[in-house]
Amino acid sequence: MSAAATMTWHEDLATLVGDTSIGLPGVGGQAANAAAAGAGWYGEEEEGRLEEGWAQQARGFAESTAEMLRELGRGVWDVAAQSLASAEDSELARRLRKRAAATGKRLSFLNEYLPEERDPTRCWLVVAAVAFVTLLVLGVGSGNETPVELPKKLVISPPSANRIQLPDGRHLAYEEQGVSANRARVTLIAPHTFLSSRLAGIPGISASLLEEFGARLVTYDLPGFGESDPHPGRNLNSSALDMLHLANALDIVNKFWVVGYSGGGMHAWSALRYIPDRVAGAAMFAPMANPYDSKMTKDERHKTWNSWSTKRKLMHILARRFPSLLPFFYRQSFLSGKQGQPESWLSLSLGKKDKTLVEGPVFNAFWERNVAESVRQGNALPFVEEAVLQVSDWGFSLSDIQMQKKEDRGFFELVKALFSQDEREWVGFLGPIHIWQGMDDRVVSPVVAEFVRRMVPGATVHKLLDEGHFSYFCFCDECHRQVFSTLFGVPEGPINPAPQPSDDVASELTEETTVPDNVTEH
Repeated sequence: MSAAATMTWHEDLATLVGDTSIGLPGVGGQAANAAAAGAGWYGEEEEGRLEEGWAQQARGFAESTAEMLRELGRGVWDVAAQSLASAEDSELARRLRKRAAATGKRLSFLNEYLPEERDPTRCWLVVAAVAFVTLLVLGVGSGNETPVELPKKLVISPPSANRIQLPDGRHLAYEEQGVSANRARVTLIAPHTFLSSRLAGIPGISASLLEEFGARLVTYDLPGFGESDPHPGRNLNSSALDMLHLANALDIVNKFWVVGYSGGGMHAWSALRYIPDRVAGAAMFAPMANPYDSKMTKDERHKTWNSWSTKRKLMHILARRFPSLLPFFYRQSFLSGKQGQPESWLSLSLGKKDKTLVEGPVFNAFWERNVAESVRQGNALPFVEEAVLQVSDWGFSLSDIQMQKKEDRGFFELVKALFSQDEREWVGFLGPIHIWQGMDDRVVSPVVAEFVRRMVPGATVHKLLDEGHFSYFCFCDECHRQVFSTLFGVPEGPINPAPQPSDDVASELTEETTVPDNVTEH
């Protein structure tokens, strides 16, 4: 047998690649000894030595190939690095470096969400690779999914709202519930939350409860929502003024209560800040605070973000940094003309009670009608404005709603104040503020209520065990009665009782409904 015939594949491969300094497994070692002994290719036993089997050969070949590819990659990288190094002074390289630096600076805020002491470049490369593989897997698996029923279309009813004209020429749509203006003992105005309309109000509140407390409930569409005209330059100051003009147009002479639920709490806070003389009190339900408020502690901000879903975090980041991208996501969900569930459209995490309520037919009927009215105009801009307002500078801090009055004191007054127990005078909104917060709320974290109480010392927080974001505020007769009893005490009914039919009319009705004796019932 010739020398070439007795060579193993290791030695044969080594002669082909030459001296590459690549350490091939077995070359010069066990394989060389086997060749010298004249071992066979298929592991035949010669002179008491057993040649490597097929599995060992495949493993060795794979390791050798991987090592060669690694060295090839290093060579390509070195060539590319040298080419780029020689082109550093070119006009194209300068432009690319400038654009890359600007983009990196704009996206540097994302490094806040990385683990500590990690290289941002390496981390984001890993994130990009994982995201690519995830999308690839989802794309491959989507072909085997069973067909599902297509969502129904949103049904938008004909316009039916009452409207007033504001001083700037815009029209504001509103709706009234409860007793009439001349019989109302108390009046409540409720701005709605994101993806809602004037039809929401206090969902499921009964007419009998409003009559019992002599309450008049006024709800309205925010600019661009429902049947209200848009207001491109709106802010929270203009929101408070819209509420004030609505109250004046509806002849609300006395002070009114403001109801703030979830994102609608932002507009309720603005009323307490900018028109405190017209507000009697505030009823807040899981009110939202600005998650970027500078007065939030690191722990409060961390707990607030942890309670959100990943998609909701992304929506807040886009609203703060890249609001022009929001219309794309909105058109894929609630502006698509299809019906959907609140947890998917609003990217919400729901607790046990919330899930039970949201899956019920009563809430679903309300949700479909309310969303259809909210997106009536089909314009994404009002929703973008509302999302940006939530995460931008409000123009005021919650601590501005109630402040201790600043007094000019001399040196001796200041020293005396340090040892005295006299309370300083408070200014701002001094009326009652009640906050109801579900402890199982995964939309607005309970830590937000604690932050609000720290910023607004006069607020009263009612903690609701096992309640979520929707379960206490929506379609709960007993809950609504508890709220009204807390706000208004013992129900006293309307100011002017409902007119009773006169004696003549009552006698006529009696005569018309009298059944003759000779008529028998079948």
